[in-house]
Amino acid sequence: MTLEEIIVAIAATFLVLLLIGGATIVTSKNEEFAGHPKGLFVLFFAEMWERFSYYGMRALLIFYLTQHWLFNDEKASVIYGAYTALVYIAPVLGGYLADRYLGQRKAVLFGAVLLTIGHFLMAFEGEAGTGFQNNPMIDVFWAALAFIIVGSGFLKANISVIVGQLYPRTDIRRDGAYTIFYMGINVGAAVGTIIAGYLGQTYGWAYGFGAAGIGMLLGLIVFIVFKPLLLGKGESTVPEKLESPFMGMKFEWVLYIIGFAAVGITWWLVQNQAIVGTILGVFGLALVAYVVWEAIKIGGHDRDRIFAAMFLIIGSVLFWALFEQAGSSLNLFTDRYVDRQGVSASIFQSINPIYIIMLAPLFAGLWTWLAKKGLEPSTPAKFGLALIQLGAGFLVLVLGANSVGMENMTPVIFIFLIYLLHTTGELCLSPVGLSAMNRLAPAHMASLIMGTWFFASATGNFVAGLIAAATGSEAASGEGAAKETVLAVYSQIGWITVGVGVAVMVISPLIKRLMHLDTLKDDEVLEGVAEAGLEAQEGGIHPATRSSN
Repeated sequence: MTLEEIIVAIAATFLVLLLIGGATIVTSKNEEFAGHPKGLFVLFFAEMWERFSYYGMRALLIFYLTQHWLFNDEKASVIYGAYTALVYIAPVLGGYLADRYLGQRKAVLFGAVLLTIGHFLMAFEGEAGTGFQNNPMIDVFWAALAFIIVGSGFLKANISVIVGQLYPRTDIRRDGAYTIFYMGINVGAAVGTIIAGYLGQTYGWAYGFGAAGIGMLLGLIVFIVFKPLLLGKGESTVPEKLESPFMGMKFEWVLYIIGFAAVGITWWLVQNQAIVGTILGVFGLALVAYVVWEAIKIGGHDRDRIFAAMFLIIGSVLFWALFEQAGSSLNLFTDRYVDRQGVSASIFQSINPIYIIMLAPLFAGLWTWLAKKGLEPSTPAKFGLALIQLGAGFLVLVLGANSVGMENMTPVIFIFLIYLLHTTGELCLSPVGLSAMNRLAPAHMASLIMGTWFFASATGNFVAGLIAAATGSEAASGEGAAKETVLAVYSQIGWITVGVGVAVMVISPLIKRLMHLDTLKDDEVLEGVAEAGLEAQEGGIHPATRSSN
């Protein structure tokens, strides 16, 4: 067996054993397992399969765009950025309709249906592109992306809310429950990337995307079959409204029509990436202006805390813009310039979620240990550390590539090192940022501030596409710049990011003072990050790493 086949075999074996264990849990006669309701494990496996499908497809997307449809690197990167940005915006619609009308369970179910359709549509690849992308099947591809985007909006915004509803608000098991749930996210991301990536790059795109579709279908089946284990949680608070007639049909069906209409609008948007950028820019500036205006009106310590939150939000845009090179330019770099020992480039996308699984508990323990000794860095300082590690990751890769010369393949160890530094950076920023948004926002602005945080993530993902486009690495076709240009861009953004990180560290005491942690009261703090119903960036974050600063 080749190294790649061994990796895939290990992932498949782990998945089978996990499924056997899961089946044993949910079919047992006991109402609980390991002190938790069995409904938690239903949600664990439903979300695991959703992440399996999403990240399996994501690992292949940039290669599908460049190798099948023959988009150049620049265009493919912008498409990828627009797609991931829309994935982060979509939960606004899904969360709103669930809170007001559908309830979380029906929203998750509808989202799972849309996702299943989208992933299976990806498997209908048609003939390879001609360079002009004039094959009618490309419209099926755009439709597939649209279904996945809107489906993610309905599912991602709501499934973690149901987790919280399984427990009383004061139940001490809640953090443990979210730890288990988010572990499912990362397991799905890692295994899906390995299996779908291998099938797609070894046997054909249809096999990889088809595997992603099967994964999503299994998640849908799990959610439907084991509905009773959810104990009636996540249901609509206005069931009579859903049953009421509207335009000759039940109002519930009107909501589903709105969902499909959103697919149509998204189908158009994903083809017009510049408009996505314009929307992000205009609404982003309007959102920031509104938040600042509200902060000024409030005054006092709450005003200062909002300004501190906005500082962190702006910093997160830079972080995600560079971190998300993983799925685009870094994926292409791995494919073209790295000695991968015969392993498909897409499989390397599994490194980040595997690192998360390994390191998140260690970071949770580290923050606790440092806090007991009075040495835990403040939230702004952790943001600075995150940016320094992010920039250092790019610099390490540049150093590794230069050490062997431009004419030689970069040793694969440097890919593991860049992902290691990026993951540790992620663990210093994403869960810490989520916690900070909840702590700093006044109660009446909590949803607005959290929404601004995730809007920043969407903006960062779109900017990531623009940065990836600047690398223009087209060695495979001989067009554009080659390896030197990619490394030059990585070197530049690496040093800039390290510099910004150092600057954030220097001014972190000032930002910490704006947070006025000494005057925070319990009634100013939300119950928990996860109850916002929004998942942490790309692979999911261990909730126990939430900061106390």
